[in-house]
Formats: sequence, structure tokens, C-alpha cells
Amino acid sequence: MKVVPMSPDRIELWGGFECTIVRIKDAFRNQTHETGHDRRLDDLAAVRALGIETLRYPVLWESVAPKSPDECDWRWSDERLATMRFLGLKPIVGLLHHGSGPCYTSLVDPAMPDRLADYARKVATRYPWVDRFTPVNEPVTTARFSTLYGHWYPHGTDFRGFIQAVFIQCKATLLAMRAIRSVNPGARLVQTEDIGKSFCSPALGNQAELENDRRWLSLDLLCGKVDAAHPWYGIFEENGVSDADLALFRDGEGVPDVIGVNHYLTSERYLDENLGGYPHHLHGHNGNMAFADAEAVRVDLPEGDLGPAARLREVWDRYARPMAVTEVHHGCTREEQLRWLAEVWNAAATLKNEGVDIKAVTMWSLMGAYDWNSLLTARNDFYEPGAFDIRAPHPRLTALGKAAASLAGTGAFSHPVLDAQGWWHRHDRFYRRHRASHDGAVARTVLILGQSRGLAGAFVRLCERRGLACTVVTGHEAAIRKALDAGGSTDPSRPWAVVNAAYDPCGERPGDRARGPARVVEPGTLARLCAARDLALVTLSSDIVFDGHHGPYDEGAPVCPSDERGRLAAAVEVEVAAAHADSLIVRSGPLFSAWDGDVFGSRLYTRLRLDDASGPAGGRVSAAYVPDFVHAVLDLLIDGETGIWHLGNGGEIGLPDLVSHVAHGSVARWQTAGHTRPAPRNRALVSRKAWTLPTLADALDRFARDVEASRPANPPVAAE
Repeated sequence: MKVVPMSPDRIELWGGFECTIVRIKDAFRNQTHETGHDRRLDDLAAVRALGIETLRYPVLWESVAPKSPDECDWRWSDERLATMRFLGLKPIVGLLHHGSGPCYTSLVDPAMPDRLADYARKVATRYPWVDRFTPVNEPVTTARFSTLYGHWYPHGTDFRGFIQAVFIQCKATLLAMRAIRSVNPGARLVQTEDIGKSFCSPALGNQAELENDRRWLSLDLLCGKVDAAHPWYGIFEENGVSDADLALFRDGEGVPDVIGVNHYLTSERYLDENLGGYPHHLHGHNGNMAFADAEAVRVDLPEGDLGPAARLREVWDRYARPMAVTEVHHGCTREEQLRWLAEVWNAAATLKNEGVDIKAVTMWSLMGAYDWNSLLTARNDFYEPGAFDIRAPHPRLTALGKAAASLAGTGAFSHPVLDAQGWWHRHDRFYRRHRASHDGAVARTVLILGQSRGLAGAFVRLCERRGLACTVVTGHEAAIRKALDAGGSTDPSRPWAVVNAAYDPCGERPGDRARGPARVVEPGTLARLCAARDLALVTLSSDIVFDGHHGPYDEGAPVCPSDERGRLAAAVEVEVAAAHADSLIVRSGPLFSAWDGDVFGSRLYTRLRLDDASGPAGGRVSAAYVPDFVHAVLDLLIDGETGIWHLGNGGEIGLPDLVSHVAHGSVARWQTAGHTRPAPRNRALVSRKAWTLPTLADALDRFARDVEASRPANPPVAAE
């Protein structure tokens, strides 16, 4: 995937923090608080260091005046906006972001527009240098979730409430901008909306048409398009919005200076009356027919009809106003986040070069977001990283953040993972397989050293699932050298990274003895080979480099092995780091998986041995569920991280307890070492760099479900 060359009038890269304050029943969720941005002033300098100059930023009504319109607390906003001004960050200030307002109003309160206008005037008076505003983010989307689907306050499920909420938010936007311009006549409106299109089976054509007209309501209102000829004019009147109300917009006062398009992979929908084909999706009913509401990208539709380029063209054709993509975010694995950013940027750049007035693309959720996979209705602490990963002592720059810096500086970025297409273009994305052909892209590969089963097999499985081209190579030095040099630098499938899953620090040291006619490559030798070819390298190590007497241990703890295996593992780490200064060395405790073993589907990897669990306490460790572990390693690899990292599912566990949990989940198998030694006291690993894996309790729960799912429906019965 290549980034389109820019025209001389280059697109800007803007930024934004996920800042939703949404009311659910009588509780408010605040993403600025949940992501910790409200406690980290340094976030602003970190964003500015990426080269971003314009930032969508919250001065939200619910935060400043939560109890009374006359009781405003400006301290947080004063500090943040002053810092932005000092740093040269230009804000686009938001006043309501998916919110229904403070507790004394709501989306269906007729007084809400005047109340928001009063607050907007106070904001403009306090910050007269701010000249761009988004008074209400995504009015139609917020109205759908709050008054049509019932997810958010006021939890309505009636069409009249929806119409009222759309009108009230748009009126609030107009009155807020009027109040702001009374203070700052040059203030500009940046109006955001998600304008995702609905597609459908033939029987649901009328429903799709209704939804496709509905998506334009906020922009049509603000642009003064809702007159007697508008298809929704009568619908507004039938639901309590009079011609006099609509006339408020017709003089053009509410026309956005910039239309902000927020587009997500799930924005485009497919409606299908075949409910059985979508058992896990929302099922709606329009009074005549029940239907499933599914992601259009997973249905076999012409690709030219889908995606950001198609939607941006629709907006331009309808309004011919300056535009920006005001939210780009994909809650997925790191390479898919990069591919989605590249796709949106390419779409905007292509249209820019065709003459469409696109000002910017906005890197959204710079510090990530929580629980958007449930639309904030569940508190599961489900975190999606952004340009930074906040699961660390300080926000950690990800590959997405590095891409942002490159886009801000040069208008382009590159990464080996962009050689392959995102999952939304791959043939296996469909709910029902319509195509048998494989994607024809030739991509640079990740070399995975090891056998097809075990940990190497887990890396292969998840690389394939994530669309990362990979090749499995045995640990023999001749085969590795051949794979590293295959095709030379001109081969499009040449490796860009190596994961050494053949080296097991808890098992036999590679090279201890010959395995067949060729010697297994030493980790140090492999590191020198990779360094000479400028290839990223991952080496997997273990908690056995510690003796357990002073745990838990972070990455900076001095190694203190208690036996020969631990000393050899520690020596390997030193040798690899010396040979390849930019290598990634990942330590873990016991790994457990539901993918290997007999038909019941599980085993504890060989690094967990029966004698480890012996003794009165059995020692404490940090275990890791293999899918979580492998995903985290791949993310760190793509992010370009180096040095020693500790990875484990959060929390400690005694080895006997771990064995019991895993055995309870399935028929567990583990190997015994040929010697005995006292059980360590605490060999648990902690990290001072990041905490990227879910909790151990969550991992064990998913492990048990995965094991159960892998059990045969009719297990064999032993013969008598």
C-alpha cells in the first residue's frame, strides 16, 4: 500500500483526544479521565512533538459547569489552553462531545440551545484568541444512540424524540456560534458528522433509503437545505418541528466553515432480512420487517461503493464546502491501524489532487480510548491504543504515532506491514464466503524460526490472522541463512523481521548437540546475521534469569540465575544485545495455550515444569496466555521497540494454582525436568515500560472458553 504523493498544497495532519462525556442513566463516563489525559499536562507537548499543529480539544460543558450554569470551574481548561497556546497548538474547541449536557438539561430539552449558547459565550469571552469551534459533535449520530436506540441518556427509543434531538442539537450549534461570534466575529464552525452509508438486500430498499437520507439531517439543517422540497420536511413537521423552526437555518447563518467527516470501518452498514445469517448482530424492526444491521464491509459489495473516498466524494458533491476528515481511528491490531490510516490519508490525498477542498486528516484518539467496542455501555476496561499507548508509566509512542510524525513532516509514511491490505479488503472478511481466490499482494515477510506447532505455530496462526506475511523456517543455520538472503534486496517478499521461537531458554540450549546433519543456529549468531542485514529481531527469554528470592522483577532488575539453565539464558540475552543493539528481547513466565496438545486442545509449554510446582508454596510467577503474548510481541515488533521487555497477563499466581487452573480447563500436559531443585519464592515479572496484556483472570477465563470450544461434540469413549 503506497501513500499518494501530495500536491504542493499539502493536507494538514490534525490531532484529537477521545474526549466523550456520555451520560448513561445517572452516571457520566468521561474519556478524558479514563485515558488519564486530565492528569497529564505533558501529553500536549508529546503531541506537538509529532509535528501536529491543530488539535480538536474539549472544553466540555459537563466538565466546566456540571451542577449549575452559574458555577463554572475553568481551572483545568485555563491550564490546558494556555499550554497549547505556548506550544503553538491551535485548538478546535468542542463544547459537547456525544453528551446530552450537564444534569440540568438533555437532548430533548427545548431550553438546551439557549443554555448551550450561554455557555458558549462564556467560553469565547474567556478564550478570545480561539477561533475554531465544534459546539456539538455528530448531532445525528448522538441522537441515534441516545433517542432512537436507547444506549445513552435520555435512553429514548422513539422516532419523535430522535427528530427533536437532531433539531435541538442543530439549533444549539447555530445559537452557540451566534454567541461566540458576538465576542469573536471571525470564529469558524467546524461541524462534524458520521455520514456512513447503508446498503441492503432488495427487500429492504425503503429502509436503506430512509437511513441514507437521515444521515444528512444535521448538515442539511445547518446548510439551510430543509425547505418544503426536502424529503424530510414533512417528517419534521409531523414530529413537532414547525416551518418557523426550520426557517431559523435558511439564511445560511449555520453553514459550516469546514465540514468534518468522521468515518469508521463500521460506519457503513448492510441491512438484511435474513436474521439467521447474522445471529450475533443487532436486529431492528421498522414496523413491517425485522432486519439485521451488519457491517457492510463484511458483505460482498463493489469495493468502489465503500470506504472513505466514496463518502468524501458524496459530501463534496452535496455541499461543495471545505472539508476535513476529523476522526481517523481503528480499534484493531497495530498493523491494521496503520493500514486504515494509510487508506484514509490516500483517499483524502487523491481527492485533494482532483481539486476537492480537503484541508486535513485528523489522527483521533491520540491517547487511545476505552470501551468503545460496547459504545461505552459496559465497563470492561477494553483499551484501544492510538498514537500513544497509555498502559505504561508514561504514554508510549506506537507505530501509529511514528506514522503521524512522518505524515505531519513529509505527507507520507512507510512500514513493511503496508505491503499487505487491511482485513477489510481481504477475501476472508465476508460473513459468507463469496470468493475463493487469495489476495495477490506480495509482501515482505516475518521469518519465524521453529516448528509448525508450539509457540512458532502460534506466531504463524496470528500473523496469518493479522494479514502479516510470514514464513516458518527451522532452526538450522543453513536454512536460516538461505531464508535471510532469499532474493536479495530486490525481492518483494524479503524478510523485514525475525522472531526466534526456536530458542527455548527453559529447554535444551540450541547448539548443545547436533540435530540431524545441520547445527541449530545459536541466538548470538542469528543476532549477528540479522544486524548485518538490518532486520528486526525478537528473541524470547524467560523468568529463569532470576532466582526468585527478590521478586517480582522489572526490566531493570539485575539478573540472578540460580542454575545452569538460568545462567545460559542470561548469557544469551547479553550475547544477542551485544550482537544486535536494536533487537527486542522478551521475557515471560509460564505460557499456556488452548491450541496445542491432544483433541482436548491444551498444554502448558515446556517452560513450566512439574518440579517447579513442587514444594510447600510452589513459587509465584507471571503467566501469559499464548494469544495475548503473541499479539503483544507482534505489536512491539511493529512499533519498533527494542531492548528487554517483560510480558505477562497482569497479576501473579502460584504455580500449583496455575497448573490447577489449566488442568481444570482441559487435559493439561507438561514435561518434567530431569532434576529437582527447591521451588523459587517469587519469580514474577513486572514491567516498568508498559502493561499491554489483559489480566490473568481474564486470560484464564478466555482460555477455559477456548478449550471448551475445541472439545469434540462427541468425545471418544474408551473401550471396555
